[in-house]
Amino acid sequence: MIRLLAFLIVVFALGLGFAWLADRPGDMVVTFNGYQYQVSLMVAAVAVVAVVAALMILWWLLKSLWNSPYTISRYFRVRRRDRGYQALSAGMIAAGAGDGALARKKTKEATKLIRSDQEPLIHLLEAQASLLEGDHEGARQKFESMLDDPEMRLLGLRGLYLEAERLGDRNAARHYAGRAAAVAPQLAWAAESTLEELTARGDWDGALKLVDAQKSTRQIERDAATRRRSVLLTAKAQALADSDPAAARTAAIEANRLRPDFAPAAVAAAAALFKQNDVRKGSKILEAAWKAEPHPEIAELYTHARPGDAVLDRLNRAKKLQEMKKNHAESSMTVARAALDAHDFATARREAEAAIRMDRREGAYLLLADIEEAETGDQGKVRQLLSRAVRAPRDPAWVADGVVSERWAPVSPITGRLDAFEWRAPMERLGQLIDSHDDAPASAAPVIEALAKPTSEKKPAEVIDDAGQGEAAGKDAESHENHVRPITAATFAAVPTDAEAVEPAEELARLPDDPGVDPDEEAEKSPRRFRLF
Repeated sequence: MIRLLAFLIVVFALGLGFAWLADRPGDMVVTFNGYQYQVSLMVAAVAVVAVVAALMILWWLLKSLWNSPYTISRYFRVRRRDRGYQALSAGMIAAGAGDGALARKKTKEATKLIRSDQEPLIHLLEAQASLLEGDHEGARQKFESMLDDPEMRLLGLRGLYLEAERLGDRNAARHYAGRAAAVAPQLAWAAESTLEELTARGDWDGALKLVDAQKSTRQIERDAATRRRSVLLTAKAQALADSDPAAARTAAIEANRLRPDFAPAAVAAAAALFKQNDVRKGSKILEAAWKAEPHPEIAELYTHARPGDAVLDRLNRAKKLQEMKKNHAESSMTVARAALDAHDFATARREAEAAIRMDRREGAYLLLADIEEAETGDQGKVRQLLSRAVRAPRDPAWVADGVVSERWAPVSPITGRLDAFEWRAPMERLGQLIDSHDDAPASAAPVIEALAKPTSEKKPAEVIDDAGQGEAAGKDAESHENHVRPITAATFAAVPTDAEAVEPAEELARLPDDPGVDPDEEAEKSPRRFRLF
């Protein structure tokens, strides 16, 4: 574009010059060797321009002729390079498609046409071809040779990292990732692997610096960086809780400030404050976290904030938590546990049953079994509650990569991933075998079961169905016993007054989930708490 503009400017200037000469006629006289030459001014100007143009063309021809060998060699060199790049491109496409034979063929062609020191991608193509052929040792050697080239160093580290991951050598993989992160901290794969290495050996300060670097380079979003910092600070506070209480308190408070709804951070901050006798501030932190999301660890620490409190004081603190989060199963469970410790069995039973109505799970049934054991010692009811607990959904726990933990941990014990634990119910059971009648709350209407009529009368027993109408069975008494259906109190009230009475059986059948109480065990029973797992 610039050359075209310059050419137009020159033509325009020549046109203006010739026009100016045409408007001003004159003659030019040249005397040379006794001869006198006279021409018009316009002809002289045209002759001068023609001579200059001829000289320029002649110079261009001489220069082209002089440079022709270099031009010809350059033409063939460019043509050879183009063919080499075509082969390199075809080889990369073949490697991406998984065609190892074609990739190796194109690698050889590209190597003949292009020198590897001029085009580093040839090393990558050779390594990819070796991987497709199953020659992992050759590929590793290629990646190691890339470490000497500053342009290919990161690519070589990436290849060695992936090979180490394939072999399951996590230490070697983290080593290569650490070298790559030191050179280029913006690489996400290197930063993530280095972060796993730092957290695995408990270097929380180094992990915090790396998260800050990830945030500054915009590898992760601001919310993700805040969440990671909170997790790392919580882990740091737990690690320094015994050795450096002051540093643990600072880290825990900052973690709670970043995420007030994160239960482990709130528990760590409150525990650090309670150790320094700052019960008021620690209680406020736990109350704020409880309002966001109730958690049993928060309730346990809150009710036992002052070790010297009586059981009634702990019950009052549990009721205070319940006032903050009403109509929540965890609130009722907290009050029920505190009431059981205070031997207020009526309150404990009422709150445990309320928790079952809001969220039917095994922990509520186990707590109700503890209450029944402590209050009445009825082993039949205790076993019935335990059977319901077995079939009920499990309580929420800290779960990460299939591992269920009673305590929160910053990293997964399986993969080493940061912030892997989630508070949720484990999904180990394929299905919940919960019977609607057996798991109904204790306040529900009782179910009356029809009793078999004695066989002495030798008449088919009558069964009352849901509509309240009698239907004569055409089978014998034994078959009738196997098909007795339960009826409700409302159905029983609808029975006609002139209906035939049914006499009770001599011995009632034992419930499937109540095997009864052995007299020897009855004498040796003692109050205890139940846990299934």
